[in-house]
Amino acid sequence: MSISGNEVKISLRVYPNASRNEVVGFTNGILRVKVSAPPIKGKANRELITFLSRLLGVGKGSVNIIKGHTTRNKVVAVDGLSQEEVMKQLSP
Repeated sequence: MSISGNEVKISLRVYPNASRNEVVGFTNGILRVKVSAPPIKGKANRELITFLSRLLGVGKGSVNIIKGHTTRNKVVAVDGLSQEEVMKQLSP
């Protein structure tokens, strides 16, 4: 996780087609997240953004995938929160 300007960047490993949306935990600085949507036509990415924005209490426009649109390994930027706030909200 890193901070640039007023956004926090989070490295993620996404597991699509899960039974439910959930944060699994941090492993070696990478947040593991399960999403219920399949990885077809961006459905898992949209579900990930919706899930993270709900967990963090920010609008969907504040959560952006900046790297890894077609892979399970992603980098997500969150605007409007500090690194401490993001860590607190995403801890399982």
